[in-house]
Order: sequence, then structure tokens, then C-alpha cells
Amino acid sequence: MAKGSQLAQLKAALSKAGVTGQPQQGKKRKRTGSVDKDKEKRAAKLDEINKRLNPFDTKVTKLKHDVGGRKVKGVSGKPAQSKQAGIEQRKKTLLKEFHEKGRAGGVVDRRFGENDPSMSLEERMLERFTQERQRASKGTAFNLEDEDELTHYGQSLSKLDDFDDVGLGLDDEEDTGKIDADVVKRAHFGGFDDDEEGSEEPARKKSKAEVMAEVIAKSKEHKLRRQMEREHEENVRHELDQEFDSLRALIYAPDPSTGANDSPAETTSQPALLTLPTVPEDYDQHVRELAFDKRAKPKDRTKTEEEIALEEKETLEKAEQKRKKRMLGLEESDSEDEGKSRGKRKRGGDDLEDDFADDSQWDGLGSGLTGAVNVDEEAESSGSGEEESGDDEDEGSSEVDEDEDEDDSENEAEEGEHEDLIQARKSASGNSKGKAKELPFTFPCPASHEEFLDIVDEISDDDVPTVIKRIRVLYHTSLSPDNKIKLQVLATILIDHILYITTPPRPRFSLVSSILPHLEALTKAYPVQVAEYVVEKLALMQKNLKRGLSKGTLDPEAKTWPGLSELTLLRIIGATWSTSDLNHAVVSPARVLLGAYLGLSRVRSLSDIASGLFLCTLFLQYEKLSKRLVPEAINFLINTILHLAPHHYKTVGSLPGSFPSPDFQSDLCRPLTLSTKAQNKKLVPRKANLSALLLSDELTEQAKVDLLSLALRLLGDYADMYKSLEGFVELYTPILEIIKNVDSTNMAEALQTRLTLLNDSLERLLKFSRQARQPLCLQAHKPIPIPSYIPKFETTTSNYLRRQDPDHDRNEASKLRNQYKQERKGAIRELRKDAKFLAGVEQQKQKEKDRAYHERMKRVFGSIEGERAEEKAMEREKAKAKRRAGRK
Repeated sequence: MAKGSQLAQLKAALSKAGVTGQPQQGKKRKRTGSVDKDKEKRAAKLDEINKRLNPFDTKVTKLKHDVGGRKVKGVSGKPAQSKQAGIEQRKKTLLKEFHEKGRAGGVVDRRFGENDPSMSLEERMLERFTQERQRASKGTAFNLEDEDELTHYGQSLSKLDDFDDVGLGLDDEEDTGKIDADVVKRAHFGGFDDDEEGSEEPARKKSKAEVMAEVIAKSKEHKLRRQMEREHEENVRHELDQEFDSLRALIYAPDPSTGANDSPAETTSQPALLTLPTVPEDYDQHVRELAFDKRAKPKDRTKTEEEIALEEKETLEKAEQKRKKRMLGLEESDSEDEGKSRGKRKRGGDDLEDDFADDSQWDGLGSGLTGAVNVDEEAESSGSGEEESGDDEDEGSSEVDEDEDEDDSENEAEEGEHEDLIQARKSASGNSKGKAKELPFTFPCPASHEEFLDIVDEISDDDVPTVIKRIRVLYHTSLSPDNKIKLQVLATILIDHILYITTPPRPRFSLVSSILPHLEALTKAYPVQVAEYVVEKLALMQKNLKRGLSKGTLDPEAKTWPGLSELTLLRIIGATWSTSDLNHAVVSPARVLLGAYLGLSRVRSLSDIASGLFLCTLFLQYEKLSKRLVPEAINFLINTILHLAPHHYKTVGSLPGSFPSPDFQSDLCRPLTLSTKAQNKKLVPRKANLSALLLSDELTEQAKVDLLSLALRLLGDYADMYKSLEGFVELYTPILEIIKNVDSTNMAEALQTRLTLLNDSLERLLKFSRQARQPLCLQAHKPIPIPSYIPKFETTTSNYLRRQDPDHDRNEASKLRNQYKQERKGAIRELRKDAKFLAGVEQQKQKEKDRAYHERMKRVFGSIEGERAEEKAMEREKAKAKRRAGRK
């Protein structure tokens, strides 16, 4: 190639190839090829020149060891062409997907008349039927398998003889006594002619008439066969109908086990049935008799929750209507369900009227009580309930204002009076002792606790869960959007009612157990609202604790320990919510409040010890799964044992361990210790009565024995729960020493046995815990080799042999890893190219938008500048006119 610039090289290459320059002078050369071939040659020469002049179009990889005759893939490549091919491929696939991104396709409704309101339903069905028939009739113009009968000149083809035209007939006019040659050739093996045996003539092609005749013959044969089969089936069915009497005798034959008293003639063999007299009976009559047999009924489908709730609500409303009509003396036939009540029996003179209430009819919703109810009294009670609810709202708002004022100043909160969790506006009486009233089936949904008290005022405790159940059914969430708010309020009302019925002097814990399932169901449905309300109650309890501590921890009038209602609320929290969570919106504040009660309150009487032991029981329930350490509970149990049990410790300093004991041997706690009289041995530990201990201040020896037995049992339960802790030895070693120093000489035998069992259990658990401990040691691991700097010599220089592993599995795994690595690199490379391509498309689109925007703005600015120029020209003309006028 000539030296020089790129342009000089291009000119020299074009001139050498004959593409440019003067044509050859001399003789006219012959036109050997066409013009198209010349164009192709010219284009090929130009491509070759372009490739030679652009060395960057071809990429060549230099081989380290070139072996002759070996073809290595990827030695030379054309990056520009491959790049262009990749771009073209992405334009066909990726760009199309990019343009169709976010596009929502539609379904075209091609059904007849769906979008045409002028067509009736019959016209639509007729159009569809016509289309289906036309579609089915395509390609069936010569379908001879149809059931329609074929005719020829008015005669049925099925009645014609099939052997009329087979060549067996003789000509009557030329009756010479000889057989036709065609007959001999077809039926007599060709006359046994030897000349035709060796001749292999090709088969003659049948004409269209012969083919159609053969097809018609086969069709008629199949049709005849089907008719014969149909006639055979009809004959079999007729015979079966005729013999149905004998079959019916076999079907309805009596059980052989019950026919022992029959005569021998009746118990003959089976062929004796054929000897029965044949009495003509109608078969259709037997078929109609079988039609009256009882058929299997399909089961009802599973109803949804909304359908079940609606059905239960309608059931209760109908029952309430019937109850009101019975109460007013109306007859049952006056109701809307007159047709349904006709099937019931008529009431006689001695009827006890116990058939209108069925316990199984209301699906667990309860039943009404016998008796009568005055409607006017219900109206008055509802009206009074509304007035009281209004008063409650006013008082509730005032309480909220007071709470806000108390939150503003902590000192004012501590100096305030103790507030109850629920305002007891009515006496917490038990079951009404008056005349039993009939329980209504429908109730209004209460908006406050006062309205709920008006509803359950004269209802026994056994029927209160039924009332709550019916309210939940009548105001189910699926029946109305407002019922959700009403059920949320009902959940808070149930909490208030539980606190109300557990207030002294006569708490009703059995009613709490029956209301708790409904509260749990409402809590699962509306956890946020119930949690907020319970947290408000816990905040009030913590505020009361602060007020009691500000008065003095040893003041008998200070309420530093929770009462029955507070303990009931804490017990409900543990039964309703999960107590094993690390952080919980309700349980975490309750756990902190329990620790504050046990850690800050001081023991003054047996009621304080009973309340504290109940709190320890709640802590045991709370931490049963999480097994978190509660030092306040362990400390309170040890102090309870020191307060109640006689021991040999005189001062606080002589106590083992570091348990805080502020009330040890105090003036208020000395009377709580069990007396050492011999008559105390006869006392038997019983289950502690919490309500009696909290409501009475008597220091009975039986109560002390019960509380001491409970404290020992709880201490053993806590030891069993904390046995897997790392610090179990340090925690329970001083406790074991205190248990050993308890003087059990004059105690009851049951207490002595419990002390001995607790002592043995703690010794065994401490022994196992010490054995499980391992001394600290260095980490056991494989010794680390000293690094060696000796060079590694390879015995072979071949990379192929170096990569080979003698283990076949490791070798295959290595190949798979290398293949995965290469594929991963290739996938990443393709993804990057796709991203680059899409970025270019986005950039091009943005450029088009910017260009269109700039052009639009140029047009706008041009128009504005033109208008402004015209305006300035007019101003100049006006100024000139003014100057000329002034000169004149």
C-alpha cells in the first residue's frame, strides 16, 4: 500500500482497483457480464478497500504458541460488526419491550349482541345458533354417515338390491347356454389361463363413478349394521321388560334370616321362580313407583361469616317478635310465619307451654326464661340508661380534664387522692332475687358502662354471657359499617364491667370467667383500641401507686398495693395478650408496673403479702416462655418466708446474700410470724382465698400457714424456671441457706414436708448447675502452621495438566465453578450492555423532548420579539410625529 496520508492511500487504492480513473483506451472490450454483476464487484472492492484502510475493524489476539493446523476460536474478531449486530438485536427485542412497558391490553368482546341494546335475548341466541351451525357444516357437504336416508329418482337406496349390478345376471335374449367372459374372468379365476399368470399389468385406476359407488355401498353396509344392532338392543330391552316381574321378586325378596317360619314350598331353589303364574303388569306403573322413592339431597354449601352473622341476627329478631307477641297475648297465626307454624301441635287445656323455647334452636345464643316482662318498664329503664350515660359522659370529660391537669405537674399527681379504676354507681349485687324475667332476644348496643348496667340490671349472672353474645351477633361488623365502632366501645365496656364486678365487698369471679372469652374475641378483632384503653388503666394504677408512696410507704391508709380489681386487670392482660414478646404495647407497661409494686411497696399486713404473692404468680405466668429473670419476685418471696416462718436470724446483717429486706423484724411485721405453739401442728395448708385475705385484717394462723405454703411452692417453681440461667448458683445458694435455717419444729406436717422437698430440690438443681459449669480455657482449634517461604516448584509446565485433579468429583465441581463464573460474567456483561442501550434510548428521548421544547420556545420568543419590534417601531413613529408637530 502506498505511503502518505489517509487520503492519498484511499486514492491510490481506488485507482489500483480500477474504481476511479480514465477507462482503458484501445479496442472496445466485449460486454461479458451484466450491469448488476459489475455493481456487485464494485461494492465488493469498496468493502475490501474500507477494511484495509481501517485496521481497527478487526481485532486479532496474538497466540503465545501457534500450532499449525489447529483452529482456535476467538483469535480474530470484528468488534464493530458484533456491536452493531447487538444493537440491532436489542432494537428488535429490548426496545420493543421498553416501548410496550406499562401498556395495558384489552379483551375485545366479539359475542353477538352483547353491546347492542336493540337485540333481544332470543335474537342473540338465534344468531349464535346460526353461527354454530354454519361453523359445524363446513366441509360436510358429502357426509354420507348422516342418519338421513338417501333416495334416487324418488326410491330409497336402502330398498334396492345390492347385487343387481355385479355381473351375475344372464341375457335372456341371447340364451346360448354359455357363461359370459367377464364372469369367467372374475369368478372362475380367469379360466385358469396360464398366460395371464405371469403378466403383471398395473392396476387400473378407478373412475370417479366407481369410487362413489363403492363409498355408497360401504355407507349402506354400515347403516344396515347399525340398524341391526339397534333392533337387537330393542329386543333385549323388551325381553328385560317382560322378565321384570321375576327380577322384581328377586330384588324385593325377604331376608333369608327372617324367613325361618316359611313353608318348604316357599323356600325352594331359584328355578322355582319361573313356575309363578304370569300376571300381566304394567311396566310404566313400576317405573312411576320407583320415581317416588326418596332421593339423596345435596348438602348445603359452607356459608360465609357474613351470611352466618346475618342469619343469626334474623333468627334473634324473629324470636324477639314472637316473644313480644306472646307477651301481649297475640296468637301465633297473626305473625308473618303463619305457614310455618301450621305444622306445630295445637295447645290443649293441660298444656304446660314449654314447647316454644328450644335450647338447640339458637346455636349457642341461649334461651329465654319463662314469665312476663312489662314493655313500659323496659322503655323507662332504657330512658334512665340514656340519662345516666349522659351524666357519665360529662363526668368522663371532667375526669379527662383532671388527668390532663395532673399530667402537667407531677407533684400535684403525687399529692392527689386515690382514684378507682371504675366508678361504682350501683351496688355490685349478685343474682336478682325477684321474679324471673324472660330474657329478650334483642338488645341495644350500649354506648357506656351505665347503659350496659341498665341492660343487665335484673338479669342473672348466668345469662350475662348470653346477653353479650346476642349483642355481638346483632351488631356484627359485616352487617353495618357503624358496628365496628360499637363493638370497639363494647370491648372497653366489658373491661369496665369486669373491674366493676370484682370490686369489694362481694366480687363475682365466676362471671369474670364467663365474660373473658367474649373479651378475648373482641381483643383479637380490635387489638389497637383495646390496648389503648388498657394502657390508660395501667397509667391510672401507676398514678395511684405514686400517690400512695407520697403519703408514706408504712402508712396504713396509703394504698400502695393493688386491690381485687387491679389484680383482675393484670390477670386478664396475661390471659389476653402474648407475654413472651420482647417489647409489647400492653404487657411491657404491665411488667414494669408489677416490678414497681413488688420493689417499692412495703409489707404492713397479711393482705399486703397476699397481694404480693398474687403478683409473683402473675410474673411466673408472664415469664413462663421467655424465662426472663425477675429479681423483685425472688426478693419478695424470700422476705415473705422471713416474715412468716420462724428462723434463727436476728439482724439484717446476719442474712446471707444481698437481698434487700427493709421490713425485716419491723414492728408491723413481727405479728405476722407463725407462733411456735404446739397446736399449730394440727393446721393443714389450704388454697389461699385471695378475696378473703384482701378484705379482712384478721391475723389468723390458718391464713399464715396458707400464705407460707404458697410462698414455698412459688419459690420452687421459680427455681425450676431459672435452672438454666448462668447465675443460678449465685442466685439460689443464699436462698438454700435461708431455707435450711427455718425452724420447722412446731410447724404443720404438710409444711415440714414441703420444706424438705424444696430443700432437696434446690440442692439437686444447684449440684447439676455446678456440674454443668466448665472452667475457662483457650479456644480448641487446629494449630496454625508457621508460614514457609520456600518456593513452590511445578513438575509440569502445562496449564491443562495443572488444572486436572486426580479426584473426578472435585474435577467436575471445578469445571462447573469455572463454567458458572464465565456464564455469570457473560450475563453481567449483557445486562450492562442492555442498561447502556436503554440509557441511550432514554437520552435520545430526552433530547427529542428538549429539542421540541427549544423549538417551541424559539417560536414563542420569535413571535414575542416580532411583536415587540413592531411595538417599538410604532413608538418611534409616534415620537417622530410628536417632534414634527412641536417644530411646527
